[in-house]
Amino acid sequence: MPTTEEVIKEFYAAFNRRDGAAMAARYAADVHFSDPVFTDLHGGQAGAMWRMLTSQSKDLSVELLDVHEHGDHAHAAWRATYTFSRTGRPVVNEVLATFHLSDGLIVEHIDDFSFYRWSRQALGVSGLLLGWTPLLKRKVRQEAAAGLAKFLAEA
Repeated sequence: MPTTEEVIKEFYAAFNRRDGAAMAARYAADVHFSDPVFTDLHGGQAGAMWRMLTSQSKDLSVELLDVHEHGDHAHAAWRATYTFSRTGRPVVNEVLATFHLSDGLIVEHIDDFSFYRWSRQALGVSGLLLGWTPLLKRKVRQEAAAGLAKFLAEA
C-alpha cells in the first residue's frame, strides 16, 4: 500500500497531467471534499468535479510545493496556473490542502485559498469590487454547482 505522501504526490501529478479520472481514483467512494467554491461534495461528486475541471482546462499547470505526512493525514501546499475559461483571464491560485486517508484512499480533502484573491484574478473588476462580498461568493458557488450538475447529467 502506498504511503500517504505517495498518494498525495500521485494525486497532484495526475492533476498536472489534467487526468481527472486518475485523481478520482485516489478518492474513497464516500470521500468528502470542500473548498471555497465547491463547499460540500460527497462521493462521486468530488471525482466528477476534478474530471470536469481538468477536461475544461486548456493550459492548466499544477505544482505541488510542499507535502507533510502525519500518518493517515497530510497537509499540502500547491499552486495552479491557468486561464479562467469564462473570462479568459490568467489565474495563479495558491492553495493549502488537508487530507485524511484510510486504506490508501483519500476520505477527506479540504482545500483552502483566498476567494477574494482568486476572484480579483479570475473575474477582474467585478472580483476586485465584489469578491469580498457574500453575494459574489454565492453567485460563483451557484454557477459552479450548476456546471457540475450539468457535467454529471451528461456523463
